[in-house]
Formats: sequence, C-alpha cells, structure tokens
Amino acid sequence: MNRREFSVGAACTLALASLGLPGSVLAQARKPDEGADYLTLDKRVPVDVPAGKIEVIEFFWYSCPHCNAFEPKLVNWIKKLPADVSLRRVPVAFRDDFVPQQRLYYTLEAMGKLDELHAKVFTTIHAERTMIDKEATITAWAEKNGLDKAKFQELYNSFSVQTKARRATQLQDAYKVQGVPALGIAGRYYTDGSLAGNMDRALQVTDYLVAEVRKSK
Repeated sequence: MNRREFSVGAACTLALASLGLPGSVLAQARKPDEGADYLTLDKRVPVDVPAGKIEVIEFFWYSCPHCNAFEPKLVNWIKKLPADVSLRRVPVAFRDDFVPQQRLYYTLEAMGKLDELHAKVFTTIHAERTMIDKEATITAWAEKNGLDKAKFQELYNSFSVQTKARRATQLQDAYKVQGVPALGIAGRYYTDGSLAGNMDRALQVTDYLVAEVRKSK
C-alpha cells in the first residue's frame, strides 16, 4: 500500500506491537539483526547535529494512537540519554491532510512552547477526543491554551514554518518511513515497531545502533 494513502489506522499499523504485545524474553535480549530488527539506509541522510553528536529522530503523527502510547516511553528514554546523543522529533506527512499538524508542531517550536504543549496536543486528540487537524481548529486550540492568536497564525503561515514542514516530509522520505512511530539513527539506520517487534524493543535496537555508531567514530 502506498504510504501516502494510509488511513488513520493503517498509518500506525506498523507500530501496533507498541500497544503491549511484547516479544519473548529471548527476542528482547538477543543482538539486533540487520534486515530483521533494523535497516541500513542505502544512502546516508544528512544529520542536524554538531560534530561528535549522534542524532536520533522520532518520526510521529499527532493523530496516531500508537504515537500517543509511545510518547511516555520515549520521554523516559530521553531522560537517560548520554550527553553525545541528541533526540529530534519530526512530524510526518503521508498525505497532504497531515501537513496542518506538521505546521502546528513547528509553530509551537517557533513560539518556544513545545516543552509546554507537545504532550497537550496528544491529550487533546486522544484523551479529550477533540480533533485538531485543520488551521481553524488548530488556531482555536492554540488560543484556548493561552497562545496569542495573531502571533500563532502569523507563524503558522510563515515561510519558515512551511519550509520546515516540507523538509520534515523530505526527511521522512529519505529514511523511507513506512509507519509511525519510527526511529532514525545517525542518518544511517531505521527501525520501527514492525521491524523490532514492538517499540520497547525498537528503543533497545536504537541503543545498540547508537553504540555501534559511537564505536565507529
């Protein structure tokens, strides 16, 4: 199936195991296998970190229930990151109607409100069952959460935010992301819940790949 034609459910199906369907203890403990647990990219992707840093990217979509379920696990993982590892979130757009939420993410970033409101977006959609997926509903949500409406709209429609959204889609394509949540490592590797078996395992695979990148320096 073309990933740009995924439904809400299908776009996240590849990460279904992240909802609590773990593999065996043996599977959790074994060394990750290339081609099974993760993929090595045919062409390296440029990273956006200083020399000496290892970039990990989380590809996500606010409306994806599996991304919502993965978020607390990812936050706990981030708290334990070594100093030489940098985590970057990248919102995907498998279809054009994903773009408003991409721009929401980058507008919050531009306003310095990501730390405060990133999790709130997930809560609004998945706990409060309020869909925010178009400019009008997104702007109303921003105003409700204390953001200046005019400033938010100005940034939301700015060239800078639109450019970041386009680059996010280009990065998603470069990593050949098939579903979310997914993880890209150092511009070289890709893993997700389908490959690794579940997203807990995907984080373990990511730790392994980070260590491999570190050793190769």
